Amino acid sequence: MSKPSIAFNIPNMLSYYRILVIPAMFGLFYLEKGEPDWAAFAAWSNVFLFLLAGLSDFLDGKIARATGQTTLLGKFLDSSTDKMLIGATLMALVAFDRLDGVWIIPAVVIFLREILIAGVREFMALYNVIVPISKMGKWKMTVQMFFIGFLLAGPYGQMLIPYAYEIGKAGFLFAMVITVTSGYDYMRQAWVTIQEIDGKEKQSTATNM
Repeated sequence: MSKPSIAFNIPNMLSYYRILVIPAMFGLFYLEKGEPDWAAFAAWSNVFLFLLAGLSDFLDGKIARATGQTTLLGKFLDSSTDKMLIGATLMALVAFDRLDGVWIIPAVVIFLREILIAGVREFMALYNVIVPISKMGKWKMTVQMFFIGFLLAGPYGQMLIPYAYEIGKAGFLFAMVITVTSGYDYMRQAWVTIQEIDGKEKQSTATNM
């Protein structure tokens, strides 16, 4: 009996879910705007799908390690699909007026931070340097997902929690601070490595002259 493809093991399937949920969430945003009778259902469905995505991000790595299904594909998916989900959700929150005015700024900051760190990782990979995920980086993702859930509920969140939308906005600012702080920590470590690499290349160039 042939073994199942590593592309479709359970950890990777959980990562695929985070990709597939993105168009579903956008569809629910349109449903919420277009059909008043379905608005609350659409908002709560988005919260549910997003929280499941957050749970999948927590579980896929643990399952992979516990079952010996850790693969390079899995590591790639685990590190990229959560950022795809957060980025797409931030775009939706802005596009559908969950975040407007000055509240767009934290969304832009978070979005640009993820692009910057992805660029740092890609650059380091050229020199076979692995930039590990820090504990603060893991907490950053948890805080982002938690408070974005409040924003996804929008005005319907206060049906369960008073001032839920306001809590979501305040928490989103907190998420931005953690995101910037963890990004600075990555850049500080990367700068030291970049200087070391630059020094070695200059020394090698001088030696070959």
